[in-house]
Amino acid sequence: MSATTSPSAALYTASATASGREGRAVSTDGRLDVTLAAPTELGGSGAGTNPEQLFAAGYAACFASALGVVARRAKVSGFDASVTADVSLHPTEAGGFSLAVALEVELPDGFDEATGRDLVEQAHAVCPYSDATRGNIPVELSIA
Repeated sequence: MSATTSPSAALYTASATASGREGRAVSTDGRLDVTLAAPTELGGSGAGTNPEQLFAAGYAACFASALGVVARRAKVSGFDASVTADVSLHPTEAGGFSLAVALEVELPDGFDEATGRDLVEQAHAVCPYSDATRGNIPVELSIA
């Protein structure tokens, strides 16, 4: 078994229930409680959030956290980058749908781009979202 699928004790488990694209998503602790609505681009009302937005927010936050971890491990100070995740929904030939992600990392002002690129690559290797998507959907990394 690989390290990502070992039966070790979970550090944390989040749980939420959703009722579809038009409805509601609620975490078991009540801290997340959002109205869901398909975006207008997909013929929906756009009157709520959608799974792609939730995935983008989660991936951006997780990747930013992973950047902080690898920066601390590398003893790089002053690294407070922000991450924007664009999650795109695409039709498949089989009539289903697939996702693609573009992550853009904005480095702190004056930060060395080569060091930043190295940290981004390291973060991509340790981020749980990156690990979950690796080999499943395209993920593009860029630095602003």
